[in-house]
Amino acid sequence: MGPIIQKLRKSKSVLVASHANPDGDAIGSLIAMGLTLSGLGKGTTLYNESPIPVVYRFLSGVKRVVRRLDDLELYDTAVVLDCGDVQRIGDAGPGIETIPVVINIDHHVTNTHFGHFQIIDPEACATSEIVYRLITAMGFPIDLDIATALYTGILTDTGSFRFSNTNKASFEICEKLVLLGVDPYRIAQRVYGTYSLGRIKLLNLALDSIEISKNGKLSMMAVTLNMMKETNTRPEDIDGLINYAKGIEDVKVAALIQELNSNRGDKSGGPAHYHISLRSNGTVDVAAIAAEFGGGGHSRAAGFSIESTLSEIKSKIIKLAETM
Repeated sequence: MGPIIQKLRKSKSVLVASHANPDGDAIGSLIAMGLTLSGLGKGTTLYNESPIPVVYRFLSGVKRVVRRLDDLELYDTAVVLDCGDVQRIGDAGPGIETIPVVINIDHHVTNTHFGHFQIIDPEACATSEIVYRLITAMGFPIDLDIATALYTGILTDTGSFRFSNTNKASFEICEKLVLLGVDPYRIAQRVYGTYSLGRIKLLNLALDSIEISKNGKLSMMAVTLNMMKETNTRPEDIDGLINYAKGIEDVKVAALIQELNSNRGDKSGGPAHYHISLRSNGTVDVAAIAAEFGGGGHSRAAGFSIESTLSEIKSKIIKLAETM
């Protein structure tokens, strides 16, 4: 971490970015890193291409996150968080790569090692864990706002400490954050305690869409744009739905097929842009499967994007069950 700390201390204007369609870890690490650099007197911009999900808007500093970058030449340093590759940032990715110093901080095993400096630790439970270690190594005092952001990142990326990436460090760090004043109950209520009626209706439609392979080892769930329009929901409402498909008895791999945008006009069933999320019970490496389609992630949680029809995607996914 030494060279990265030196670069950050010498920097004057820093862009901090995380991946589009952010989850709790992307947002928590983004805010924690941004508040730290601001506290060190750096000119700091926090960027994410997508709107911040409602459940994370309680975090202090979230209003500082911008969705548009006007002049990348203003920055001497970029810190990219929780992105396996630079494309995960979104449309601004190629431009951000031109910033003189790009620091890549991530915990995905499929990270492409982009940038000039990297801290990539697949053993970390979340990027927020790595950011905590970096802030501590810099000797910067963690206040309640930073602590709350880091706790939120670790809580959500470990699935409330239920997922296999939950490790000793996750509990040790969260204990220290609680001692700094973090309220676990308040954060859990904000993140998990309240659902919109639309999300419940979307869950009902998603559950109806579940299909199981003949050998019972793979489950599929689909969420289309029409389903989201019918239930008046947003992409953030899809978060966590795949766990219902994953929890089915004997299922080794669950796939959630999410329609992102459509090129089909009024022609139902035509090609569209989809993101496929994959979850494993630990017996199948879904990162390897995602890599075959140009994606990546972890052995138990990965994903990829594809332009195709829904029926073709389902056919490809069902074939995966034959090797399980």
